[in-house]
Amino acid sequence: MTHQELRQKFLLFFQQRGHKVVPSSSLIPDDPSVLLTTAGMQQFKPYLTGQADPMNAFGSRNVFSIQKSFRTTDIDEVGDLSHLTFFEMVGNFSFGDYFKERAIPLSFEFLTSSEGMNIDPEKIFVTAFSGDNEIPRDDEAVALWQEQFGKAGIDAKVGERIFLYGREKNWWEGGPGPAGPDAEMFYDFGIPHDFKFGPECHPNCDCGRFVEIGNDVFVQYNKTQDDTYEPLLQKAIDNGRGFERLVMVAQGKKNIFETDLFAPFLELLPAEIDIRHKRIIADHLRASIFLITDGVRPANKERGYILRRLMRRALVYENMYNIPPHVFDAIIHDYVHEYGEFYPELMRENDAIREEFIKEKQKFGKTLNFGVKELNSRKDEEIDAVLAFKLYESYGLPYEIIKELGGKRARGLTRENFDIEFKKHQEISRAGQEKKFGGHGLLLDTGELKAADERELKIVTRLHTATHLLNAALHRVLGEGVEQAGSDITVERTRFDFVFPRKVTSEEIKK
Repeated sequence: MTHQELRQKFLLFFQQRGHKVVPSSSLIPDDPSVLLTTAGMQQFKPYLTGQADPMNAFGSRNVFSIQKSFRTTDIDEVGDLSHLTFFEMVGNFSFGDYFKERAIPLSFEFLTSSEGMNIDPEKIFVTAFSGDNEIPRDDEAVALWQEQFGKAGIDAKVGERIFLYGREKNWWEGGPGPAGPDAEMFYDFGIPHDFKFGPECHPNCDCGRFVEIGNDVFVQYNKTQDDTYEPLLQKAIDNGRGFERLVMVAQGKKNIFETDLFAPFLELLPAEIDIRHKRIIADHLRASIFLITDGVRPANKERGYILRRLMRRALVYENMYNIPPHVFDAIIHDYVHEYGEFYPELMRENDAIREEFIKEKQKFGKTLNFGVKELNSRKDEEIDAVLAFKLYESYGLPYEIIKELGGKRARGLTRENFDIEFKKHQEISRAGQEKKFGGHGLLLDTGELKAADERELKIVTRLHTATHLLNAALHRVLGEGVEQAGSDITVERTRFDFVFPRKVTSEEIKK
């Protein structure tokens, strides 16, 4: 089945089992604690905690979504067999309706039935929470999994088919608030165990035999401020599965880049390009397209910095391998049309996507050649974090490219040291700004607002109100398409950053 056919199959499977299909939310989340949407449950947080009523919002306590997601934690691993920046999560959720007694049979049916994935149950292994001094072992989940395997004629013994792990693997929480054990499902590729990863193979072994294809989170506790756990009155289910991995298993491939989500795009790249670099290009172009579509624009901080990093890394490879410009154009075009049927916003933003790539290429192209020449000219120097940051600051060369092009000279360079250097630079800049606007001993410092005394506090408070008025006025005058991208307020002025798809006219500015 193609990935499009699988999407429709998943939607139908859960619709027929009483779930309301909810469209993916934006990659820019409502949740201020994260820069980007990192999981399928993000848009459902208020319903998981009981703060919002799912009946009012969806007309059902049980919902299903295929959610656009983005994580930067694995950005340095992209290019191997399974890591991505942008990915999709296939999730079913229940807010106070069913719990483990239905969630586990539903997951097993989804994976093994002909209406679902149709996977041989012999290929499926499961993990559950082993328990500790605070929370008991999840025997309920173990018994339910054993029951499901038993119906398929498999004796699912603990330690053979079902494996138990502690909090580092089978527990979910995000600070004070909802928490609970989880159960993970793994697909067995049958690859012989490599003993360099340990004497025995198990689902969480890194030898490549097992790949996680699902995670059922049982939200049944509330973690209090004093780090104790209370049973929740309204229990919830958060079941998530990586779409790309499901496609890989369904299509009988050994890695995600062999699936029809990536293979056709890799084929558009010249054959002589290193396969790892091909995968990075395919991932970074796809991720950039989705970020731009949801309103992110290249910048030097926060979401914009993530997007710029992705785009520039791809552009460095384009330059390095002398890839003709029409190749990236073709890949972007095909991605938009391949995903546009399921995510129509891609088609609507097609022109904006192309325009942002053109603009970023023009900006970056001016310094890229100088940066690469500068890097190559330092052939006798060890590339440490200080030099790497200087190359980044002066020429915009991303860490990944410096590390790669530096070869043996960059063997001692790590992401951690580079980030430390980056933070040092931010602190110096911030100190300079505080000296300029308010001096030492700040009365107020929220990150956005800074004031040294009561007089300044009154000024920045008024200017903060002004940014809200300005935001409202922009929406009133310009209509759809205005996206706030930040603000910066000092005692001397306010600055309001926003994204808009065209140039604002003089008349509109007057209004």
